[in-house]
Amino acid sequence: MSKKKPTAHEALIYLMVVTSAADRDMTDVELGRIGDVVRTWPIFEDFEDRKLVKVAQDCQQLLHETGGLGKVIALTQAAIPLHLHETAYAAAFEVAAVDMEMRMEELRVLQLLRQELAVDPLTVAAIERANKARHRSLT
Repeated sequence: MSKKKPTAHEALIYLMVVTSAADRDMTDVELGRIGDVVRTWPIFEDFEDRKLVKVAQDCQQLLHETGGLGKVIALTQAAIPLHLHETAYAAAFEVAAVDMEMRMEELRVLQLLRQELAVDPLTVAAIERANKARHRSLT
């Protein structure tokens, strides 16, 4: 399958899907969080929610190709403007952290994204710390 360059919105969704699919188990909680991010984050204000399922399916199809992860990363890196690389990492981390349990495969994907998106270590630490603080409960 030859895929045209995704839009920036599609590329951000691809990164969330890749993170969710890293352990080969896309949970309902993770899929729900992707939907939450798309519906509530300002970056997606002008994205039509009804396209989300199709975009996720396109990403999954690409992942099943030979070298799929590399292809998806290359497509997303070309589609996401440099000033949104931190936002892209934050969206991917949001999905990985939602179930409060990060598997080794998710950690590897996040590491790859940090490298490919050139997100500096202090920014990574701030994103991860803020996410963890946001998800704490009283119990």
